[in-house]
Amino acid sequence: MRGRGAVAWVVLAAAGASGCAGSSSTGPSGSDAPVATAAATGPQARAEGQRLLDRLRVTERARPDTYDRDAFGSAWADTDGNGCNQRDDVLLRDALPGSAATAVQGSCDHDVLAGSWVDPYTGATLTFDDLKDLAQAQAIQIDHVVPLSEAWTSGADGWSDERRRTFANDLRNLLAVDGPTNASKGDDDPAAWRPTKSYQCAYALRWVTVKSRYDLAADASEVRALADMLGRC
Repeated sequence: MRGRGAVAWVVLAAAGASGCAGSSSTGPSGSDAPVATAAATGPQARAEGQRLLDRLRVTERARPDTYDRDAFGSAWADTDGNGCNQRDDVLLRDALPGSAATAVQGSCDHDVLAGSWVDPYTGATLTFDDLKDLAQAQAIQIDHVVPLSEAWTSGADGWSDERRRTFANDLRNLLAVDGPTNASKGDDDPAAWRPTKSYQCAYALRWVTVKSRYDLAADASEVRALADMLGRC
């Protein structure tokens, strides 16, 4: 998520002081998504990525003007029922081991207050000491690898509200990333935007995995870009 809407959701996520002293945590319970920097590479990853890419429905590029963010439900809903919103789940999952300071806030046992992350899109290390500070909270954002608007034009416009809500909060499609880089990515697909070369294999593999899982279509330029990035595995 990005742009003005992203800032609003960051404000909501960062608002409020925690009621307990911070502690160090290792990861949210129930999260089966790999951390952002866990990049599978090599012939096996390339073969799996190509297999999934070949399964995608290829259609002409469509840019309907009917995209509605609200159709995906409220941002960072606690869809896994662990008491924490998805932003905190992703921040904790993707933090460098042992770096995250957390506290209990309401029903959430890992409200993330501080920590260090490696931005997968640039390779830069991001360190923050107060994520209740709006400027710091905006500097690390949660990205939908396959953007919601991309999903909408690829088939999600015909889904039920519940399926769209599930997609919007699927941890496997979410990464903690550098805020300005996330803004530069915008709603672009791989034909228009790519991360640093060292992460392109993992990025393409995640993209085709998500699209395959949700039966989302792809266009020809997107397929070519994904195949090129998988060639870096």
